[in-house]
Amino acid sequence: MNSLPSSPLTKNQWRGFFASWGGWALDGMDSYIFALVMVPALKELLPKSGLRGDAAGVGYHGGLLFALFLVGWGCAFVWGPLADKFGRVRTLMLTILWYSIFTLLCCFSAQVWQLALFRFLAGIGIGGEWAMGGTFVAEEWPEDRRKMGAGLMHTGYYVGFFLAGLANYLVGAHYGWRAMFALGGLPALLVGFIRYGVKEPQRWESKARDIRSWSIFRPLAVLFAREYRKRTMLNSIYVLVSIIGLWAGSVYVPAAVNALAGQQKIVGAQAVHLVSVATMLLSAATILGCVLLPPIAERLGRRWTLAIYFVLTGVSIAVGFGYFFYLPENALRWFFVGLFFLGLGGANFAMYTLWLPEQYPTECRGSAFAFATSVGRFFGAGFTFLVGAGVAHFHTIGIPVALTSIAFAFGLLVLPFGYETKGRTLPS
Repeated sequence: MNSLPSSPLTKNQWRGFFASWGGWALDGMDSYIFALVMVPALKELLPKSGLRGDAAGVGYHGGLLFALFLVGWGCAFVWGPLADKFGRVRTLMLTILWYSIFTLLCCFSAQVWQLALFRFLAGIGIGGEWAMGGTFVAEEWPEDRRKMGAGLMHTGYYVGFFLAGLANYLVGAHYGWRAMFALGGLPALLVGFIRYGVKEPQRWESKARDIRSWSIFRPLAVLFAREYRKRTMLNSIYVLVSIIGLWAGSVYVPAAVNALAGQQKIVGAQAVHLVSVATMLLSAATILGCVLLPPIAERLGRRWTLAIYFVLTGVSIAVGFGYFFYLPENALRWFFVGLFFLGLGGANFAMYTLWLPEQYPTECRGSAFAFATSVGRFFGAGFTFLVGAGVAHFHTIGIPVALTSIAFAFGLLVLPFGYETKGRTLPS
């Protein structure tokens, strides 16, 4: 028996999707730029700031700056109530403009504290864009295409990783780290496209008059009402697990590849190119994982699908950084094999784009998405800092990163308590 054809998409649905996807892609590019340029940027700025610029100093302060970025992302929950009260599209424009400006300012940093401040502020905008774009697609796309739309929208972040790797290959290797941050300011150009081409979702418009009469803090209060309290706390824990594992794993990929390349006497532009290829491989695998996730989630359910992705990510981090990284021969080759599976599992973040909107009504959906995907980053920042401190203390990247895989074991223990939404439509 043939399945019914999918509902056609309107111009606003297409334009809104590409605006959200494009913003998320450039978000991903922005997020990963620092991972790619961390070593050269800190080697230049740390001595100018009166701090040690050796490998231990770079590892310690790199972890600190990653942690500050995540703290900024944690503050992004403030965009949720704004989106619920004033609209998804308006808030989406503000988040993109915000992170574009502060990423551009990074290229003018003269000391490490300035770079830290700009990364913290950029994180606030980057965290908001995911919640705004994901909420828009969930509410605007027809029900029979909404789940696949969520998976496709999330591929944008990893296309951004790919673009960052490509930019590093073409620009960073020749013009340095400041040019990379200058490229990170380009997303601001999207704001004009969004402003003149995308309208608010009808779901939100139909309730806008009532929502605008609410206090700005009321949507956040609803998240902790009896009906939603448990799922809000669990969703925040699931995202925290993903943050601890994937951020600790993926952001240290460039440094790990640099270290393995150095062992093989590969330096200079050739090493930069190798890091770029690793980034593009990681991105391509994650995009594949995002595309595969919606049909798996429809067949097995949200909890089982996230469990599969948790296992894949945890094992790939443990084996890649804890075993392949220390092989006496062909370590770099096997590490690249591990990167493919790390990328596949890293698509677990796409589950939140699909699952979170299904658990809350329109009145608080933006706040729920922003809160769950942001608040865990305060704790994730602490773990990311600990990984950086571990790298500085043990003078190795592998083991400290491999230990973050333990987080996924905890995630598997609490997944059975999650709110399953398989077969249910998006709440009104």
